[in-house]
Amino acid sequence: MRRTRIKICGIRSIETARSAAENGADAIGLVFVKSSPRYIAPREAVEIMTSLPLFVETVGLFQNPTLEEFMAIEGECPTTYTQLHGTEPEKLVRQCGPLLIKAIKFEAATIDRELARWDAVEEVDAVLVDGSDGGEGGVVDWQALASAAAGLSKALILAGGLTAQNVEDAIGIVHPYAVDVSSGVERERGVKDPDKIAEFCEAVQRADATG
Repeated sequence: MRRTRIKICGIRSIETARSAAENGADAIGLVFVKSSPRYIAPREAVEIMTSLPLFVETVGLFQNPTLEEFMAIEGECPTTYTQLHGTEPEKLVRQCGPLLIKAIKFEAATIDRELARWDAVEEVDAVLVDGSDGGEGGVVDWQALASAAAGLSKALILAGGLTAQNVEDAIGIVHPYAVDVSSGVERERGVKDPDKIAEFCEAVQRADATG
């Protein structure tokens, strides 16, 4: 049976991290963007990282950092993967890799070009496609993405407006390597709901079982 990996992004507490892991999440996202309601300080992120069960990965999310800013946070809180969720130039992306996820915003006019661009960068391990600039719940055109990503050699991560109610359909159309959720498992902006996390993970598991 094919298994879709699950990332719960915007984790800010040990309790929420453990809830995600217990319900089947493969990775948690730690947001190092100070303007985000999901921001977490690196020293607090370290406490969460050390509380996770074995084999649950961590992803540090950055948006247009300088190389110095990235290196300072990475030195204090070395996550398993780095996610660049802005308009970072290729030189910076290469400097921040490997073990790197490059996020791009879905736009019909540019999706083919952007997928090809980052697919060609050796330091990029996966391309994440979002429906917005991140954490805003904008839904991707799944059919268009499925067509555009048909020749992608990197792992494809689907984000953007995913919830327990629509993720099964999304997986059935896009067949991503992983799904990434943040606002879709929140009770209010920036505050995760353990019940919604559980429902989301169950929906992904159902999609895999029936797909």
